[in-house]
Amino acid sequence: MRKYLLSFLFTISIVSLYAQELQVNADVVNPSKIINDGYVELNVTGGTPPYQYKWSNQETPLDSPRTENLIEGVPYSVTVTDAAGNEIEQEYKVKAEAITEHFNGTFAPIVESMGAVLFWDPFSAIGVYDPIVYADLRRVPAPGWSATEDAKYTLQEWMVAEGTQVEEGDLIAVVSKDGEQINAYANAGGEVKYLVKEGGVIYNSENKEHVIEQGAQYLAAIEYDEPVPLTHPNGDPQQKNIPFIVVWLLFGALFFTIKLGFINIRGFKHSLDLARGKYDDPDAPGQVTHFQALATAVSGTVGLGNIAGVAVAISLGGAGATMWMIIAGLLGMSSKFVECTLGVKYRFINSEGRVFGGPMNYLRYGLEKRNKGFLGKILAGLFAILAIGASFGGGNMFQANQSFVILAGEFPALVGNGFYFGLVVAVLVGIVIIGGISSIAKVTGKIVPVMAAVYIVGALVVIGVNIGNIGPAFAAIWDGAFSPSALKGGVIGVLIVGFQRAAFSNEAGVGSAAIAHSAAKTNNPPSEGFVALLEPFIDTVVVCTLTALVLIFTGMHEVEGVGGVELTSSAFGSVISWFPYVLATAVFLFAFSTMISWSYYGMRAWTYLFGKSKKIEYVYKFLFLVFVVIGASVSLGAVLDFSDMMILAMSFPNIIGLYLMSGEVKTDLKEYLRRLKAGELFQKPGKKKEVRKAS
Repeated sequence: MRKYLLSFLFTISIVSLYAQELQVNADVVNPSKIINDGYVELNVTGGTPPYQYKWSNQETPLDSPRTENLIEGVPYSVTVTDAAGNEIEQEYKVKAEAITEHFNGTFAPIVESMGAVLFWDPFSAIGVYDPIVYADLRRVPAPGWSATEDAKYTLQEWMVAEGTQVEEGDLIAVVSKDGEQINAYANAGGEVKYLVKEGGVIYNSENKEHVIEQGAQYLAAIEYDEPVPLTHPNGDPQQKNIPFIVVWLLFGALFFTIKLGFINIRGFKHSLDLARGKYDDPDAPGQVTHFQALATAVSGTVGLGNIAGVAVAISLGGAGATMWMIIAGLLGMSSKFVECTLGVKYRFINSEGRVFGGPMNYLRYGLEKRNKGFLGKILAGLFAILAIGASFGGGNMFQANQSFVILAGEFPALVGNGFYFGLVVAVLVGIVIIGGISSIAKVTGKIVPVMAAVYIVGALVVIGVNIGNIGPAFAAIWDGAFSPSALKGGVIGVLIVGFQRAAFSNEAGVGSAAIAHSAAKTNNPPSEGFVALLEPFIDTVVVCTLTALVLIFTGMHEVEGVGGVELTSSAFGSVISWFPYVLATAVFLFAFSTMISWSYYGMRAWTYLFGKSKKIEYVYKFLFLVFVVIGASVSLGAVLDFSDMMILAMSFPNIIGLYLMSGEVKTDLKEYLRRLKAGELFQKPGKKKEVRKAS
């Protein structure tokens, strides 16, 4: 009898053990030929429910057995844990089927590797600071509050005393929304701190200060016993890193600003005189005027980043990111001065009068003059390769792709017609670029002032309508820059978001603008440096700042779940109902002008590597137009991200050369200012020579 009992108990234990073993079955689905729409859904049995799902996809919550928006061809992992602590790890890959999916899946790991270099954080790596974002409290918003609604919230009654220790889900207050009573519950565990007194107004959409002020919708704060790391939906801690590429660009800008005696400030008036043609010498070597060179270079930087990118920056960093964006733009003016001065100094003009210049020339021949010829050849070759890739991608396909998406959003007839849209754009681009830099300069010289004027006037109208918000708006910018909440990453997080947006937008230190400016008609290289320093001012200090102010003045910086162009468009549309259509058209013109400018940048890099004949140029132009159609026709995801990153990567070889030749630029600047002061520079007849002290 005992023998049978032991056998029975042993069998029961084996069955029980087997029943507790976790079993995972998965449906791995590629629903269409559209990229990034794969999903994996798990069916877990055994163990002790409930289960937790720790996906490598950071946007998937811990309680979700399904992860979506996956890149086809890229592996994703998940660790399933039951209530008893048993766990099992699995890896899945959505099979790529369409050609675009194969391209996207191939480039995704490359983008990740490239991003690991560009966005590596040297300071956290050596332990200078902890990049993880911590919160020491969590604020409780008015129940159901939305930044876009018209409502008045009043604190009717507190249900707990201030200082009370509460748990998540506890009733803490009764709120009145336009007379309707709503309960407010604790959204975390901790000690309650009142932000509004009983009977006080929490948020009133008719109060401009409430609309502008960040956090006006909160009625209470719950302080944690210890700071809590903020996490992504999958449980990974959120981090605010200081990307190496931003450090690289900004340290260079600060270095050049100090070395050249704040040329970005003291040279500003003279740069305006040059841009308006006061010193244009029609007999000077070159192909375009100072203004045309400036317009071409500005058209290459003013674009989607100024509209969509700023909205993303303000969403992530809050209003305070605006101030750091302006400071970074001002510093970037010095980088542009150095690279464009060298661009003219080391340019080559052939017997036909065509100009070949840019970082390829000054990196190679400028460093060769300093007995660093081998280094110069390596840096120039690397820059040329990156510039070609950037011109096909970030300067072409990305622009065509995004402009089509934006226009299709406003004009439904375009939906599904990306190929034909691409053909039309390719024809328009082709008509302009076949004529070379002179043709490009003439077009940009007309488009850039018009589109900039339309955008600036529209922004000023929105700001003017909301002029009563000026006090709260600038208070939000100042407070947000120096005392932001932990939710925005603290001062470091906001500073980096602002600096990063400026660096990515104006391309100061990237070297691209030096290619356009090298074609300017001038006998004095520093003169083009002065003209070039206006670029970051126009791009970042003016256009980016106006975008930020529109978002802040209209209160759209508090809207969650909307980003990019859509957020900016909503901000304009809140004042000028029809302006989103104008904005969509402006975005297209921004993208179009960026494409024609980058076609010239890429072509000069192409001719540096493959020869300076017109036949070689036509091969490049044909390829460029093919990529316009491709960019508008299909979504390439990681391919576009990769090519966009190449623009930033151009700054590595460029800034190394700028550091090594900055002393030479300083000497040339000193001599130029001496000649300016002495009245030795050419001025148009009938204009009084400038004799003011410029040094």
